[in-house]
Amino acid sequence: MEPLTLLQLNQRIARLIVTPDTQNVWVTAELSDVAVRSGHCYMELLQKDPATGRTLAKARAAIWASAFPAIRSGFYAATGQDFVTGLKVMVRLSVSMHAVYGMSLVINAVNPDYTMGDLIRRRNEMIARLKSEGIFDMNRSLVPAEPTLRVAVISAPGAAGFGDFMNQLSASPLRLRFVTRLFPAIMQGERTARSVMEALATVEREQTDWDIVVIIRGGGATSDLLGFEDYDLAATVARFPLPVMVGIGHERDVTVLDYVACIRVKTPTAAAEWLLAKGKECIDRLDSLGRDIALAVSGYLGGCKEQLGAIEGRLPALPAAMLARASSRADRLALALQQLSSRATAPHVARIDRLTLALRQIASGITTPRRVNLEKYGATLAAASSATLSARRNRIEALAQLLDALSPEATLRRGYSITRVGGHAVTDPSQVVPGDVLHTTLAGGTVTSIVE
Repeated sequence: MEPLTLLQLNQRIARLIVTPDTQNVWVTAELSDVAVRSGHCYMELLQKDPATGRTLAKARAAIWASAFPAIRSGFYAATGQDFVTGLKVMVRLSVSMHAVYGMSLVINAVNPDYTMGDLIRRRNEMIARLKSEGIFDMNRSLVPAEPTLRVAVISAPGAAGFGDFMNQLSASPLRLRFVTRLFPAIMQGERTARSVMEALATVEREQTDWDIVVIIRGGGATSDLLGFEDYDLAATVARFPLPVMVGIGHERDVTVLDYVACIRVKTPTAAAEWLLAKGKECIDRLDSLGRDIALAVSGYLGGCKEQLGAIEGRLPALPAAMLARASSRADRLALALQQLSSRATAPHVARIDRLTLALRQIASGITTPRRVNLEKYGATLAAASSATLSARRNRIEALAQLLDALSPEATLRRGYSITRVGGHAVTDPSQVVPGDVLHTTLAGGTVTSIVE
């Protein structure tokens, strides 16, 4: 048997594999080693065992430059991401056998719905697992401290998103004093999840120094965010003891972290705006409390001023009232003294009357003379009258002295004075202004003066 040339063998293989059954067929696979060269997109298609991750099948594939721009733009418009390693796809391809380059699979269409469905399916599986383990709502239920000023930032050093975040905080007219520190991490690629978890572990060791953790990354292709679609990273965020804010990508971008974090914002700039808004809320509450306190103090002082005004209005009439009360009391004491003296001397007067009658009878010879010690009766009567009158005189003098000590005139004689302006007594220097005429009442008269 005559041997075949290599060209003849490849041609025979081409006739065997390039058949209607291998043309324009839909195939599901995972992309690997994606590369774009000279307008063509080269890749490998893989099939892996779901349980072990072992590769079950592998084949080279390509999208030629004639079709690649249209396929690429359509896929990006539908999914928001480019063709990258690790992406699950459904492609329509044809088997091609080239005599020089060998067999390859030529892709002529891609179904973006399959890719989106696979991402959503994996995310839903992670969310269901987090819920079943009871950790899904742990970080979501935390309440950020107020004000939220101590911020631990997890981002890539020098990234535009981190710069936008810091510029937004520093440019605010509120002048809030934020304390920030960057905990660097890789924010794209296969090492993203592990790097972010390491940064979170560092923050956790210093958790008493921080109020909140902010994980931020600027925009880009949705495929750049696949590193955040990781169960271990999501579980770490869900269990984290401090509130976590996630601002990754654009408004349309969503990762599993957005479901478990305490706060989700659309961009790094929005994360800074959230912190500034919380700070402004605290400032507004302090302003409101300050106004309430000022209003309460103003009302209290107003009441005190009214009381002082009423007291000031009554002050000029107080001396006259005190004199009237003292005079009335003196009158009452004098009347009581008179009544008391009358009751005390009445028995002695009656005795004197009886003695006088007896003397007259003796003198007139009406009664039988007997020995009457007139000197003894006279001395006794004189002593009793003198003692009674002396005691009453002393009591009256004591009451008079007390009345004099309580009078306003006595206060003035002790060196005090009363100064009035406009008829009102002055109790504080703030009540007078330059040019006011003061009238000062002294014990010996009144002095008029002008305030300079």
